[in-house]
Amino acid sequence: MMKHRPKKKARGARVVSSEVLFQGRVFALKRERVSEPGGIETTREIIVHPGSSVVLPLFPDGKILLIRQYRHAAGQYLWELVAGHKEPDESFVEGARRELQEEAGYDARRIRKLLEVFPSPGLLGERMDIFLAEGLTKIKARPEDDEKITRRTLPLRQALRWIRSGKIRDGKSVAGILYYAQFTARGKR
Repeated sequence: MMKHRPKKKARGARVVSSEVLFQGRVFALKRERVSEPGGIETTREIIVHPGSSVVLPLFPDGKILLIRQYRHAAGQYLWELVAGHKEPDESFVEGARRELQEEAGYDARRIRKLLEVFPSPGLLGERMDIFLAEGLTKIKARPEDDEKITRRTLPLRQALRWIRSGKIRDGKSVAGILYYAQFTARGKR
């Protein structure tokens, strides 16, 4: 059973009771009776997830790498940053390196955290750590059997246009690219 360990629990929040409704390969669905801050007691159904690592691969010329793959829950192909759930005994940065190698076919000299986000905290406990990967070296990609991936490098400016036009609609990718462009790129657009 995977554990859900928030970095910092809100003062006054406590779980009164918890029931596992479904335990899958990657996540669990729980029904919890909780006493929330302020003393309100309520029932919440939540998805417990081990967390995901997201990677923005950056080349020396300022271009970034995006991947395109079919996402069944969305019912379509999406352009995204490299990403995947972390394994049970893996750190977020280790997960980022593994996903970069498997999906993108690159290793990186430097991987540093840009930000962390909770994609849908009303029901999903998944934390996503978004990393910048630099000093890239090409290696053989090792996608999982069910991953059919198209890779594309493009200038940051074009990625921003794709966000504006709706060509990039994946939330973690929008957050990572916009954060990088606003706070890290320093004129590389």
